[in-house]
Amino acid sequence: MKLGMIDYGRGNLRSVINACRALGFEPHLVRKPEDLGDLSHIIFPGQGAFGDCMASLARLELIEPLRKWIEADRPYFGICVGYQLLFRASEESPGISGLGVIEGKCRRFTSKDIKIPHMGWNDIAINDRESSIWAGFTDAPYFYFVHSFYPIAENKSDIAATCRYGGETFCAAIERGNLFATQFHPEKSQHTGLQLLKNFLER
Repeated sequence: MKLGMIDYGRGNLRSVINACRALGFEPHLVRKPEDLGDLSHIIFPGQGAFGDCMASLARLELIEPLRKWIEADRPYFGICVGYQLLFRASEESPGISGLGVIEGKCRRFTSKDIKIPHMGWNDIAINDRESSIWAGFTDAPYFYFVHSFYPIAENKSDIAATCRYGGETFCAAIERGNLFATQFHPEKSQHTGLQLLKNFLER
């Protein structure tokens, strides 16, 4: 396999690269369509605002190549904003379209009784324990979150895991074929995060 990592100038690349190296994988940076070349897997680390990230992808001419990659059911792992961009839109950036490969949109936490952003460790509820992406996990593993917005997936079959914060239950991860994406940061989640990345890269 050959791993690629989307580098759009805003992502948390160093931590994700180090996590992949700890697992024995050396990522190749993707900065233009030609860099997708003979890659077998893609990781899209996310950091920054929804609209700014989409603008960066447009500048690098990566929007359509990424859509085609996902539509062809090639392995894709989106993290945080790399997860949110899969949806149609976000309240964070009104009027800006996302990749739109997953039905739904992103909204902001609305509860007045919680700290925003949601930052720190939280457990998740896994929907399909039979999926190989969750091999080796307990029923309620903890992961590290940093976000103020979260997606609402319209197709319930896309929801791989949920998380509860401040009285709101939100979609913490999605899975559709070889597409997998998380609102939490596996690269910041110690052993559990490394296990999840390993499951994605080896399945």
